[in-house]
Amino acid sequence: MEQNDKALPAQKETQRPSFWFCLIMDIIGICTFIIPVLGEWCDVVWAPISGYAFYKTFGGKLGMFGGIFNFLEEAFPYADVFPSFCIAWLIRYLRPKW
Repeated sequence: MEQNDKALPAQKETQRPSFWFCLIMDIIGICTFIIPVLGEWCDVVWAPISGYAFYKTFGGKLGMFGGIFNFLEEAFPYADVFPSFCIAWLIRYLRPKW
């Protein structure tokens, strides 16, 4: 039974989320960029949510690094156009163990 418990983190490490989920998360991040002035204030709320969702979605090293990067990308003005979720999905697709 212990071996199964130890295998769970490794499975979570290599999980690959749905491409559509990643695309929707990137679209939501870009939508805040579309609304002039108000959009940048919406990023104050969206940045921590997006960073945490990124971390929980990808897990492991990619989730940790990407979550921090995603938070900073959403927090800085006019940096919302970078599709970080889709790029991370592509990385996970091409290199599933990273």
